[in-house]
Formats: sequence, structure tokens, C-alpha cells
Amino acid sequence: MDGVTVIDHPLVQHKLTIMRKKETSTAGFRRLLREISMLLCYEVTRDLELTLETIETPLVEMQAPVVEGKKLVFVSILRAGNGLLEGMLELVPSARVSHIGLYRDHDTLQPVEYYFKAPEGLDERLIIVVDPMLATGNSSIAAIDKLKERGAKNIRFLCLLAAPEGIRNFQSAHPDVKVYTASIDSHLNEKGYIMPGLGDAGDRMYGTK
Repeated sequence: MDGVTVIDHPLVQHKLTIMRKKETSTAGFRRLLREISMLLCYEVTRDLELTLETIETPLVEMQAPVVEGKKLVFVSILRAGNGLLEGMLELVPSARVSHIGLYRDHDTLQPVEYYFKAPEGLDERLIIVVDPMLATGNSSIAAIDKLKERGAKNIRFLCLLAAPEGIRNFQSAHPDVKVYTASIDSHLNEKGYIMPGLGDAGDRMYGTK
């Protein structure tokens, strides 16, 4: 699909398969999510612009590359987004962090907002929004609506799994936002869950039902 990057690195796919297994423990799921998020972060930041600065190695002065511009902003859609966020912050510890609290009404499948906190200067930063699942797309659409209201312009969306229905809804609402995912699964079931999926990412990460 145009505007969607599937991260098919063998390590990503291997770890995702283990996460899908219903017998994978809460501790194992959480560990794997942290590991896979670092690999996904590596890919979603692959084309960051670089500039040169003068440094001294133990042997010589040189011009060395560093990431250009203001620090990144990672935006976690609570609560499951925090599982991706933690691993990404290990890779980019200087990133700013925003949290958006949304939950899905299980009757209407529409998002309900309960929390929003973001740093200043969103219009000057690369924003990477994270949520393990792009199912109906409603929560991610609402989150990016909120970020754009605060001035965000350069936005990417990163998830573990996406459903074709969610991608279509998302791209219809935000055609300017690139989607990065480890897998495009088959479809949504009647309850709005990704099939074959991996269940509810938040429940599996935190051991709740």
C-alpha cells in the first residue's frame, strides 16, 4: 500500500511470531515488545537528516555526523503505546515524550479522550506516534487530529500490526502521515480486533483482562 512501510527484517518477524503465540507469558510479551520496538525505531528513523560537527577522537580532529534539528517527539497512545515507547527511548534517550490517553468504546468502537500532554514546539519537530495496533484506525486518527491542532506537521505513525480497514480509514483522514508496521494482517473481526493478530496488546503486556 502506498504510504505504508512494512518492516520485514527477519528479527522483527521472528519476535512478532513469538508475541502472537497465546502461550507467550506476560513477562515474555513485555520483553519482546521492548526488543522489537528498538528494531522498529531504527527503521522509522532511518532517513533522519544529519549535519556535521567538529569533534576530537583520541587520535585526531574530524568532522562527524550528528542528527540535525530539534529533538524528536515520541507520542504514546495510552496505555499500550507505552510498551513501544520504552524501547524507543532506550535507542533515543534524548527524545521528548507526549502522552495521549484514548480508550475505545467497545460498543461504538470510537475513541474517547481522557488525557493529553505534549511538549512545546511541535511544529518544528519530527513526531512519531506509537500504538501497537492499527485496527479500526479511530484512536490513531483522533490522536493525530489532536497533535495537528497543536501545530504538528511532520508526523509518522508506528505500530506492530495493522488491518487493511484501519489503514484505509487512517489514510483517508491523514494522507500526509506515513505508516510503519511490522505486519499488515488479514482483516478485522466483528469486535474490531485484528485477525489473526495477537490479542489485546495492553492486556497481554500488563497481564490484565
